[in-house]
Amino acid sequence: MPSLLIADDHPLFRAALKQAAREALGGVELFEAGTLEATLALLEAQPQVDLVLLDLHMPGNHGLAGLAAIRAQFPGVAVVVVSANDDPRVVRRALDHGAAGYLPKSAGLEELRAAITAVLACETWLPPALRTSVARAQSAPGDADLAARLASLSPQQFRVLTLVADGLLNKQIADRLGVQERTVKAHLTAIFERLGVRNRTQAGVVLRSLELSDPARQVEA
Repeated sequence: MPSLLIADDHPLFRAALKQAAREALGGVELFEAGTLEATLALLEAQPQVDLVLLDLHMPGNHGLAGLAAIRAQFPGVAVVVVSANDDPRVVRRALDHGAAGYLPKSAGLEELRAAITAVLACETWLPPALRTSVARAQSAPGDADLAARLASLSPQQFRVLTLVADGLLNKQIADRLGVQERTVKAHLTAIFERLGVRNRTQAGVVLRSLELSDPARQVEA
């Protein structure tokens, strides 16, 4: 029986996805989370999860950073991005950073079924309406290389990187992760080398480069 995690901060949308997933697949084990932190914790606690349906703009996600975190910390878990943003360049970036599929929030049951079935069969899936435009979209400069560099980080190194990007000092990071401060310094040395940066400021800039604007908030504004 496949196991899915629905990661979205809107309870009504999560409920709709759960119902659609059950209708699409029949027997399926379902989990849900409303923040990136909860998503990562659940993946840690439930290693049987096969697939994450990930909202790009849930709290803590910061665009593609959440996708990168999942791919770095749980490389065996497939991720389908679910987003109201159907810009082909954004879709291209998501694929470059390891997404196995991309599903607009306007998609119907048939597209959801097709996406889940294809990804669980280890295929990449895009909605037919986006395939031509995404194929023509150019990868962002350096995105493929950045994705590879981020993927080379260990799960703990990626956690350290996200805390550095949030502005925490070494002692604060050590306290948060329950490790020695010298361990944090050792992780930072490895992070700088793998990302090709010289200091924590540059490392934070690298992670923040994955941020995306939220179309829903732009409409509300």
